[in-house]
Amino acid sequence: MLVLSRKKNESIMIGEQIEVKILAIEGEQIKIGIVAPKAVTIHRTEVFQAIQGQNKEALAMTTDVLEQLKKHK
Repeated sequence: MLVLSRKKNESIMIGEQIEVKILAIEGEQIKIGIVAPKAVTIHRTEVFQAIQGQNKEALAMTTDVLEQLKKHK
């Protein structure tokens, strides 16, 4: 893990296309802005983990369930 110190209005670059900028520091909360191409998805960790969990559940679905769904059309 790379650890960097930044002040308000300073930023870091990830590659050539992603910029992470410190917008505000309020107590223990830091507001950041991310500039990235539209093709790059950006999620908070808890949202990303929820998406991954739902994807795993969908992959675990048996073909029986899919056949039942086809019958209910």
